[in-house]
Amino acid sequence: MQLNLAEYRDKVLGCWLGKNIGGTLGAPFECRRGVFDVDFYTQETHGEPLPNDDLDLQLVWLNAAEKHGRGVTGSILGEYWLMYITPNWGEYGAGKNNLVAGLIPPLSGYVNNVYRDSCGAFILSEIWACLAPGHPEVAVRYAFEDSTVNHSNEGVYAETFCAAVQSAAFAETDARALIAIGLSFIPTDCGVAKAVHTVLDAYDGGRTWQEARKLVLQAVPATFGLLGTPREQVPADEPEGAMGYDAPSNIGIILIGWLYGEGDFGRSICLATNCGEDADCTAGTLGAILGIIGGASALPDKWLAPIGRNIKTICLNRGDQGMKWPNTVDEMTERVLHLTPRFLGSDWVDVVNTTAGYTIRCHEGDGLVNRRRRRNAFVETDYLDHLARQPFTVSHDFTLFTTRLEYGAEPLIRAGQPLTLRVTIENQFFRQQWLNLRWHLPAGFRVSPGPAVSAPLEQYHCNVGSTTLEFEIVVDELTEPRYDLVLQISSVGHHTQGLIPVVLLTAGRS
Repeated sequence: MQLNLAEYRDKVLGCWLGKNIGGTLGAPFECRRGVFDVDFYTQETHGEPLPNDDLDLQLVWLNAAEKHGRGVTGSILGEYWLMYITPNWGEYGAGKNNLVAGLIPPLSGYVNNVYRDSCGAFILSEIWACLAPGHPEVAVRYAFEDSTVNHSNEGVYAETFCAAVQSAAFAETDARALIAIGLSFIPTDCGVAKAVHTVLDAYDGGRTWQEARKLVLQAVPATFGLLGTPREQVPADEPEGAMGYDAPSNIGIILIGWLYGEGDFGRSICLATNCGEDADCTAGTLGAILGIIGGASALPDKWLAPIGRNIKTICLNRGDQGMKWPNTVDEMTERVLHLTPRFLGSDWVDVVNTTAGYTIRCHEGDGLVNRRRRRNAFVETDYLDHLARQPFTVSHDFTLFTTRLEYGAEPLIRAGQPLTLRVTIENQFFRQQWLNLRWHLPAGFRVSPGPAVSAPLEQYHCNVGSTTLEFEIVVDELTEPRYDLVLQISSVGHHTQGLIPVVLLTAGRS
């Protein structure tokens, strides 16, 4: 289907307006467990939305994407996070701590991070959906890079689900179809999928939304709503989950508002808010989904007038120079529209003329669903294969080849205990290559089969090839808390090289 520029602008603007509305509505009920009875804003708004990390963090991602385009990676986003994001709570702080220790995504999102399954990733999905409208297969790739900065597992699945739904919502309006698209991009046995199916079953079974909420909290127990609620006020049949395991239940709450709201914007975001837990995130994300589906032109003025069109920030380092922060949702919309042709690419964007701008060719129907695609004559793959590589596989993209470094576990080294690393190298060209691999090791480190090896990188009749090598690292004595290794890969007869940094932390306990 074709999405013209006017339609696209309306949907992107609807996304940011819906995000602001839902975030402002839900904020007073964040961290509270209970069943509430909200039907409108409960605080004085004074013509402004409440500041909310759900939106302002995406201003950083917008700046990163404007500079790096389709080349933006988790490593790049991690550097922007360290430079411009101020909070250190929960997964934000855990991710920062890992980044400053030298661990890059996806390792930074997993190591020593009890909040890896929490909500701080799915709240950022809209920027990637808006930059890849009608192309969830593109949106989820960048959602992965984003989410693995400070999340793993369920945190990553939650942002993947939301990014797929929101991207598809530019081309599809049916809620059930959109939910099925989102589910196709995440593992069938994950907690997020379990929460989604719990709500679907409750709705189809004639349960009330209050019953659906309780079933979700029982199916995927969470802790977020307990942060601001005395334990004696929590019903015994609403169990306390593991610390930080909050993304699945809150995705379930988004689905409750969406299904039981039955297409009514205000009723939908109020239902999400009335379920408590991470209420600004659930109502904000749902507001964005509905804003994309209907566009800004369909949003009721009742919800728009009290908060205006400004963007209020709370988490950004605005003192340093070098960043351009949009101050209104209109400005943010125009910057997204300006970036999209470069980000999505000429394969899917057609320039019409200087007046009409461009149109976007969106997938539709089954084309929006995750499916196995033939990479070459020998390999079929889909996004789930990519998703399964986290949290211990670090990818790099070089001119001649791409690499995947598999740690297999946390990047910890123990004296006298071998550590196995696997490196998969895939050809970027339809020409055979001979590769030379050389390890640059700290004193005392040994590697087998040796610090310098050669390997062929094949090309199979119109299909690129790949090779996998396994290395065993061992050191007898550890005297430093951190060790930096470098794997240098060069191709015979070519001047470019790939340098893969490998950070190992000395294990403090067994």
